[in-house]
Amino acid sequence: MPRFATGVLKFQNEVFPEKKDLFERLSLGQSPEALFITCSDSRIETGMMTQTDPGDLFICRNAGNIVPPHTNQTGGMTASIEFASAALKVPHIIVCGHTECGAMKGAMDLHHDATSLDTLPHVREWLGFSRAAVDIVDALAEGKSETDKMRMLLEQNVVLQLQHLRTHPTVALRLARREVELHGWVYDIKTGAVDAYDPAQDRFVSIEERYGLGD
Repeated sequence: MPRFATGVLKFQNEVFPEKKDLFERLSLGQSPEALFITCSDSRIETGMMTQTDPGDLFICRNAGNIVPPHTNQTGGMTASIEFASAALKVPHIIVCGHTECGAMKGAMDLHHDATSLDTLPHVREWLGFSRAAVDIVDALAEGKSETDKMRMLLEQNVVLQLQHLRTHPTVALRLARREVELHGWVYDIKTGAVDAYDPAQDRFVSIEERYGLGD
């Protein structure tokens, strides 16, 4: 904890003064460009990955970057999605998975051994929102290596959560009005690469190809 406290002091004395004008503007309100839904994994640093400043991203994090389908039962993810979409009116929503995801490994283990998460009952129930992605991999990845299966699961889980997003009324309405765009990403911790889902090709491609960033 002393290391964190020292970091706060460094922020206050060195970082904050350099961005004082930005923080003064942010003190008056926020207008983020995107709702960024990603994993709680400590290795994912959203600001560093996207090179954004405070105020640019409205961030929701949970194990497995999961979006539960909409129901009348209120939850933290549902409320945050509603607020970002209806109140902040973000023009983009990103679901970002990542390599070496413990949640997705757990989902795969649970599929093969229903007792594998008996000591983590809430995690087990939460990962049920990824069940369809696991089923797809189980059906389509026969004969593939475990590495390839996990990569497919990471991608299929992101696509599944994008589908779940569309069940949320505020998101569905803004999609119908063409006021918001959904994006699916997978971040590679080891290489720094980010692949993005291309609906036209129904597959993940490099972020350069997806957004036309190449030379």
